[in-house]
Amino acid sequence: MKKSGTYKGRYFILGGLIPIVTKEVSSRVRLNELQAAIKKQIGLKEIILALSLNPHGEHTDSYLRQLLSPIAEPLGMKITSLGRGLSTGTELEYSDSNTLKNAFKNRG
Repeated sequence: MKKSGTYKGRYFILGGLIPIVTKEVSSRVRLNELQAAIKKQIGLKEIILALSLNPHGEHTDSYLRQLLSPIAEPLGMKITSLGRGLSTGTELEYSDSNTLKNAFKNRG
């Protein structure tokens, strides 16, 4: 994120993804630290989840939304994810159906 130069806000490194079949989530990622960091940020307007586009990333995204909604909603914070879809320069005819589905879903 830092190297891209496109985001100037604060960020938090979660430390991994949550496997779909795990019961011990806290040993995989830093959830308590994330919640504490969010609660300390006065005036925070948005939480952007930037995770890998794979089953573990999607599961982590869903888990974090459930975990963070009770904190975010009363304070008027949005929880969003990075857009997913077609990359710049991609030939449409070579794109798979999941990429096209996400491109339509996340159009803006």
